[in-house]
Amino acid sequence: MKDLFLHDSLDASPIVFSDRILYTPTSFAKTALLYLQEIGSLQAKKPHTSSRTRLSSYLFFCVDSGSGELEYQGKRYKLGKGDCVFIDCQLPYSHSTDTDLWSLSWIHFSGVTMQTVYQKYQERGGRPVFRPDNFADFQSLHRSLFDLAASDDYIRDMRINSGLNELLVLLMNESWHPAEHQDRARKKQNLLPVRNYLETHYTEKIVLDELADRFFISKFHLSRVFKEQFGVSIHTYVRNLRITKAKQMLRFTDKKLEDIGYRCGLGAPHYFSRIFKQVEGITPSEFREKWGEAGR
Repeated sequence: MKDLFLHDSLDASPIVFSDRILYTPTSFAKTALLYLQEIGSLQAKKPHTSSRTRLSSYLFFCVDSGSGELEYQGKRYKLGKGDCVFIDCQLPYSHSTDTDLWSLSWIHFSGVTMQTVYQKYQERGGRPVFRPDNFADFQSLHRSLFDLAASDDYIRDMRINSGLNELLVLLMNESWHPAEHQDRARKKQNLLPVRNYLETHYTEKIVLDELADRFFISKFHLSRVFKEQFGVSIHTYVRNLRITKAKQMLRFTDKKLEDIGYRCGLGAPHYFSRIFKQVEGITPSEFREKWGEAGR
């Protein structure tokens, strides 16, 4: 099996020594999972530049040693040992080693959800280049994925999907860059009381102006920073709390629908039913029928 997947260039290339796997996922993986396209590591033999564009792939790589440069979205980033890169390869990019010849470990991957995931990464403040404190975790995960791709495991695509999800978790954790964005980190900490208030008072009427006044924050600043930190608007956050409460009551109580709407903060039955169906795809009555205790 390794003969089919591993390509060790040895001295075939005058530019790099590389050890890579060109991976062909199953059609199931391409339609339902995060999937691997290529994974490997390289040691540069001489200074050189690699350029690509319009590649349907997302690239993660880490600089294991040496130094170089990334050009992406009109910016140049100096890279050294311990730096990581995460970019959308549909956009033009190039990377080059300098005279301190680098070694890299890289992963090309994709999936039907990756465009949305990458957008979320950017919304949270994720950068093309970052320097994680837990660099060894990224290296370890790369080795694990490489071994999986070279294996004969009959559920290999599922395991690779799991590993790539773990990579995304690591990347999302890094997207705040707390050491580099101390101001943003302070805003994050200051909004925890706001979130706690919403989680306690979500069944009540929440008015943005009143909420901002309560915490002595501009409503525009509050709206923007809340979404930066928690990934959703205040309106959506409160709505989801109410929907969750409604689902609990629909499943585990026999209260009437009109009572549940008011008790969870969603009001009159017609409005409650409309909002519930927007979020869950079914009406409250249908949810109770499918998920209620009687349906177990």
